[in-house]
Amino acid sequence: MKRLYLVIAIGLFFQINSLSAAEVISLTQTACQFIESENGVDHRFTATSAEACERLNEQGGEVRLKNSEPLRLKPGEYVFRVSNRDGPYRLGFWLRGAGLSRLTRPSVSGGGLHTGAVTDYTVNLEAGEYRYSCPLNPTPDYVLIVE
Repeated sequence: MKRLYLVIAIGLFFQINSLSAAEVISLTQTACQFIESENGVDHRFTATSAEACERLNEQGGEVRLKNSEPLRLKPGEYVFRVSNRDGPYRLGFWLRGAGLSRLTRPSVSGGGLHTGAVTDYTVNLEAGEYRYSCPLNPTPDYVLIVE
């Protein structure tokens, strides 16, 4: 019986340690952007709909993306902690491989982040190039490079 308890205890130890091994990447969402993804610049957009963000992105999204630094990570497990700071409607998050690798690379997505909400998205990233954005609060497709 003692041997069974020891096996269970060792199993729980490894399970707990593997849960705490994931690095947390915090991303703050506001109207039409992720603040950290644009070098910490908060544009203070006042969009009240996805359509308004689409118009803003058509006007300056490419320039904003060009001026942003890609997020660079090593392969491994990550928790993307996404918060809706003040978006007036429910937001989400979508991380996927770039281009055709969207079909083969790990991805994670979800929605329903109301104003003030924070949600964790866990994913094990492999080497390669990724994009992340919010389709519900249209943001640019920010670049993530795993090397």
